[in-house]
Amino acid sequence: MNDDTSKLRIDKWLWAARFYKTRSLAVDAVEAGRVLVNDVRVKPAKAIAAGDRLDIRIGQYQFLLEVLSLSDKRGPAPQAQKLYRESDASRERRVLLSEQLMAEPPALKGRPTKRDRRLIEQFKHGE
Repeated sequence: MNDDTSKLRIDKWLWAARFYKTRSLAVDAVEAGRVLVNDVRVKPAKAIAAGDRLDIRIGQYQFLLEVLSLSDKRGPAPQAQKLYRESDASRERRVLLSEQLMAEPPALKGRPTKRDRRLIEQFKHGE
């Protein structure tokens, strides 16, 4: 962890905290407005400091975090988790959402197979 600097770019921090695999993905997310710092939309070069609140949306999931420390180096996941603290409400919402998504039937992809088509025809014609 790099605690000697008091500020760090948001895109570097998101990458180091392992929210995005690359800095360019982090930059794209910040530019698209999926990352808010203290409830304000920011640019990728925005400097953050310890104590800032982040609202990160990745897909259907939303993370509400408090920045605890800064690091511009990407390390292992346990070290990255020490950079922030997620609120309990945020964690509970994500768990509920993941359970709901697991309970939903999978969406159909592409054209039906020959077997699927025959089953559909049988259902339509009542055979």
